[in-house]
Amino acid sequence: MSAAETPEQETFELRIEAADAGARLDAFLAAQIEHWSRARIQRLIEDGDVVVNGRTIKPSYKLRAGDLLEVELVEPTRTTFAPEPIPLEIIHEDEELVVVNKPAGLVVHPGAGIASGTLANALAYHFQQLSQRGGATRPGIVHRLDKDTSGLIVVAKTEEAHEKLAAQFREREVFKSYVALAHGRFAEEQGRIEQPIARDPRQRTRMAVVRGGRPALSLYQVRRNFERFTLLDVEIRTGRTHQIRVHLQWLKHPVVGDETYGGGRDKTIPDARLRAAVSKLGRLFLHAAQLGFHHPRTGKAVRFKAPLPAELTALLDLLE
Repeated sequence: MSAAETPEQETFELRIEAADAGARLDAFLAAQIEHWSRARIQRLIEDGDVVVNGRTIKPSYKLRAGDLLEVELVEPTRTTFAPEPIPLEIIHEDEELVVVNKPAGLVVHPGAGIASGTLANALAYHFQQLSQRGGATRPGIVHRLDKDTSGLIVVAKTEEAHEKLAAQFREREVFKSYVALAHGRFAEEQGRIEQPIARDPRQRTRMAVVRGGRPALSLYQVRRNFERFTLLDVEIRTGRTHQIRVHLQWLKHPVVGDETYGGGRDKTIPDARLRAAVSKLGRLFLHAAQLGFHHPRTGKAVRFKAPLPAELTALLDLLE
């Protein structure tokens, strides 16, 4: 058991004075915020939690006098992080990494208001060796999935593996394909959604397609048409927060089960049994089905697959 930090949300604004003009955004914030490393600040900026004059920006942005910074900071407070015997479905394991199939409902790591019961707690219990690059509460964590999304996550055992995997995610070299059930019928069998994503300026807890946001690219292929729904394969070339959910909402075809982005209950479904099944799904119909990357030790291209979980196949059976 080890002492660690669990975040609390804090939002503040800063107006840039003439004396700070010319400084890099990440360096300036690292000097302003105690106990935060520059790398951690950079992740905050890249996640869209720092806005300059209403727009998301790069960590290397040079500040100008009069710039208004809006920062949504996850401020650490002391808590206890401990391994927990939470069951895991292991798809692959070797000396450098583990690939797990995360169930819906499981948060990836401790965060605001969540100190335990996460995938990170489970990993700490099941594996003695995990990378510590992400900090004490994120052992081995290289990337994330939303709580109510299921599917594949790669976990690093060594620091070298973590570094090489993180670089592949950063350089968009990782293959990520999801299965999604969307509301409505699509006019085209396949499509490309290339729309920038940032914090929704009207509701900061959500993301949205926002002019000046971070570039985001999703490619979809219709797998199957139903009367009121469409089953899709969606490949994402970028990894923005809530990317598929936001892009499908932008198309006016939100993900089934997505209360945040308009895909929750649908009272217009005539079949009462199906209407109840959709409203009681209790998760997103979004599953990270395929994950491909180059193995950090061998350099060999590897790809892993995870079948749809039972609750999603059961809903598809009802749609037949």
